[in-house]
Amino acid sequence: MVDLALRIESRDGVRDITMTVKTLIVAGWTGRDKESMEHHIAELEAIGVKRPAHTPMYYPMSPTRINHETHLDAIGDAHSGEAEFVLYQTPEGLFVGVGSDHTDREAETIGITLSKQLCDKPVSVTVWPYDEVAGHWDELEIESVVEIGGDSVTYQTGRVSAMLSPETLIQGLPGGLPVGAVMFGGTLPAIGGVRPADRFEATLRDPVLGRSISHGYTVHNLQVPG
Repeated sequence: MVDLALRIESRDGVRDITMTVKTLIVAGWTGRDKESMEHHIAELEAIGVKRPAHTPMYYPMSPTRINHETHLDAIGDAHSGEAEFVLYQTPEGLFVGVGSDHTDREAETIGITLSKQLCDKPVSVTVWPYDEVAGHWDELEIESVVEIGGDSVTYQTGRVSAMLSPETLIQGLPGGLPVGAVMFGGTLPAIGGVRPADRFEATLRDPVLGRSISHGYTVHNLQVPG
């Protein structure tokens, strides 16, 4: 378990709570367009990543991997971030924020669960009550911007409607999403292909209520001596 500070930004104002995270889940293969997802699965198979047993997949992670850090250490240089909406089931209800499912791409050819467990999962401090965005969920936008060699480029961009809705993802879990659970909701394709970066920033925008949440972090590659 890990205690995670959250800042709730709602129509009623801003307040802080602490959530005890007992369960961390990374949902994968959550695309609504099954034909496009199948094409992506075939692409990854061609480079050695095993086909998922079914879709969506729910990968269990250690809760200690989630944090608000603005600096991430990872082994080698074959790893990269993924901007995702993040669901928090608390005693006070369901909240949504944004984070990065940073993943080791070399280990991904051995096993996806392993590749995700090897890296921290940085998330935003700020979250919104889910019931404030549920009615216009498909209008929400998600984006990541990376810095590579001093250049800042848009890495991912689109709407959350590309992924399965929170309700569908939660229904797919045996017993649903229990209090104390955090779930990452899946990601968009990388523009120009998956690649490492020196800095990664993820943003979730609500154009209906005119607000946004962001979280960014710098990346440090740990040497592999042997």
